[in-house]
Amino acid sequence: MDMLKDFEKDLNKCSKCGLCESACPLFKINPNDCVASKGKFIMLHGVTKGDLKLSKNINKYLDMCLKCGKCNAYCPSGIDVCRILNTAKYEYMKTTLLGRFIKFLESRLVFGTFMNFGKFISAPFRPKKKKVENPVARVMYFKGCLNQICPRTDKYIEKIFKDLPLEIIEPDFECCGLPFLSEGNLERFIEVAQSNVEKINGDYDYFVTDCASCESTIFDYPRYLNNIHLPLEKSVNWGYLIALKKIRFQFKKPIKVTFHKPCHLQVDSYIERIFENCENVEYVKMEDYDACCGFAGSFGIKNRKYSKELSKQKAININKTQADYVVTTCPACILGLKQGLALTGEKTKVVSLLEFLAKADNISL
Repeated sequence: MDMLKDFEKDLNKCSKCGLCESACPLFKINPNDCVASKGKFIMLHGVTKGDLKLSKNINKYLDMCLKCGKCNAYCPSGIDVCRILNTAKYEYMKTTLLGRFIKFLESRLVFGTFMNFGKFISAPFRPKKKKVENPVARVMYFKGCLNQICPRTDKYIEKIFKDLPLEIIEPDFECCGLPFLSEGNLERFIEVAQSNVEKINGDYDYFVTDCASCESTIFDYPRYLNNIHLPLEKSVNWGYLIALKKIRFQFKKPIKVTFHKPCHLQVDSYIERIFENCENVEYVKMEDYDACCGFAGSFGIKNRKYSKELSKQKAININKTQADYVVTTCPACILGLKQGLALTGEKTKVVSLLEFLAKADNISL
């Protein structure tokens, strides 16, 4: 298990250039040096040297982070910002009573039991699995926590792929681990990551996710686990697969739609290709379509003021498009978008990509 002291050289590499500040969505509305990674690194460097202690105040700034990864992309020194912040959070939380309580809530006993109960009560409402003869592709599906509990996504997938026989393989995956990582529970994160990696095996054509945050977190496993193999060359999301297979969607009435790109979505080029294959759908790209929705998991709970400000700005940009629907590919982003639209009084409908496509009056190849 890495400790903050192990990153002392990386903290020293920070040149204090400030590019992270220009990239940070939160810094734009709260220009405090400690909001961006530059200021956090100054504090954490003091901790590694013994001049400072990981305190409640430093933890407040660790929580004041969207974990969007934009500073990672902009850092000219190539510092793994999120990993350092996650390690610092881990060191702080393991010393507190709150940290021990959260660790208990996130344990297999509590969190695992809750997820298993959700799967059990949702099972009768899911489409019954049919044996697929001569499938065009074998898909290993990482369903994610929300879709493990809510059966609606299974119905959307069944409708969208009704003419394209897919064999869908669903191992008993655990949570991707992002909630544990965000709360500094590195032991639990590594536990579920190892469990999930062990189940990603066998003969399949695609490894598919339907949540941008799950996808990004799984891709991050090699940063925390040694000597593992992930099928990155086979990893896609449902949207990419829909675009690849050139599925067509016919809507009887004209619809205007815009798209919110989640911070964790690495590739979104397939979105416009999907909308091009939607009859009677006009796609309008919103201003700052890739700006954070403001929810960002526990950030939206711990930093309500800033979460609302980011959500409101996103809602303003949505309203400028005059779209009937705003589509996204992350369940948490759906909450952030709805928060912003509620705060501004706008009526644009927020849906997942799969839900929107399943609304089509006719779906064909």
